[in-house]
Amino acid sequence: MKVKKNKLVLFGAGKIGRSFIGQLFSIGGYEVVFVDICKPVIEELNRGHKYRVCFVSDESMEWLEVKNVRGVHAMDEEMAIEEVATAGLLAISVGAGALALTAPSIARGLLKRHKAGNNAPLDIIIAENMANASAYLGRELLKHLPVGFPFDGAIGLVETSIGKMVPLMPTGGADGSMLDVYAEPYNTLIVDKKAFKNPVPEIGGLAPKENIRAWVERKLFVHNMGHSAAAYIGHAYAPGLDRLYEVLGLPEVYHRVRCAMMQSAAVLRRKYPDEFTMGDLIAHVEDLLSRFMNRALGDTVFRVGCDLGRKLGPEDRLVLPIRSAISQDMPYGDILYALVCACRFRAKGPEEPEFEKDRAFFKEYGGDTASILTKVSGLDMEENNDIFSRAKAICKYLATIGIGKEQLIGQSAPLFCPSINYGRNAEHIHYNADCENFDKLI
Repeated sequence: MKVKKNKLVLFGAGKIGRSFIGQLFSIGGYEVVFVDICKPVIEELNRGHKYRVCFVSDESMEWLEVKNVRGVHAMDEEMAIEEVATAGLLAISVGAGALALTAPSIARGLLKRHKAGNNAPLDIIIAENMANASAYLGRELLKHLPVGFPFDGAIGLVETSIGKMVPLMPTGGADGSMLDVYAEPYNTLIVDKKAFKNPVPEIGGLAPKENIRAWVERKLFVHNMGHSAAAYIGHAYAPGLDRLYEVLGLPEVYHRVRCAMMQSAAVLRRKYPDEFTMGDLIAHVEDLLSRFMNRALGDTVFRVGCDLGRKLGPEDRLVLPIRSAISQDMPYGDILYALVCACRFRAKGPEEPEFEKDRAFFKEYGGDTASILTKVSGLDMEENNDIFSRAKAICKYLATIGIGKEQLIGQSAPLFCPSINYGRNAEHIHYNADCENFDKLI
């Protein structure tokens, strides 16, 4: 049994798997073997051994053909095990909820590899936005490996930070292929440099980082927080608009989203002073806002904001930055503004069905902000009294807004957030009452 060093076995042939991970490694000279549960996708991969990715922006649509690919159906476990046993590198992009389902096949492939006398370590790139993904996958793999298996020396569990946006788009391209996938041009995969047991692959777009925890939190504190803030604040101000670029085209929405992102970035900077400069984070905020406003992606307010039970949780994109700000005695009011808007979120997509879990969420909590902050976000009313009193003031203010769609067309966003001093060399950000003091807004 011979290991193929330039073979990547990728569990997951979905949007991120095809448009991002598979694409990067195929261009980098790897054969990419997709393992997926969707039989039509696997059959199509094996029919043509290629697919296309369309990079869409406001300026252009650029098609890229991804070659040297094939597929294995996940239910063909023996074949999947053989592919793992002979792989030079593994990757997983199946969604956090399905990560454990990949463990049996991977574990059996590792065992077959070990029994064949191949003691070379195998790195597994975990392409999931999931906290402590390496520890979780490690525990799942150990459930399927015998006692005494040389786990620590045999496997490198490599966490990542996935920043690529791949929203719902029309299926099929000019030739009608079901494998065609659309994505933004952003093409950087941040990986944990220290976790690799083998040399880091020399692949264009791969960005190894020494402190992966800081970069995972950058995704959560700035990207995820800002993305969802745009949906929640945008829906509060303009419930008649469906697209993210539309709501961000409103000056007040753009302004408040930017304030929240800058505030969360400042918290992150204080938490990781050796990893980020404020100038770096400001540039990141500017880039993200530009990407969020990519009209060609057609990202919807509904898609970005749905799944409230998860996104309003204590360890997720809005509440964790607030808790971190409190622990460091830093401002958090702009992030709280987005969180309160989220408690009122009722968007529906123009073509997407209502998110099933949100239906149950609305039934249980309705519009009771205090109940959501307590039972979903895990905030204590006595310990966090300031949060609840400010949330009440924000609710009072939000009750006075909400603009009809016909009043919004043609408005454009400002070039900067006027309440913030955000010079590129700034190591600190100053907030004035424009965003922070809600009492003065009411």
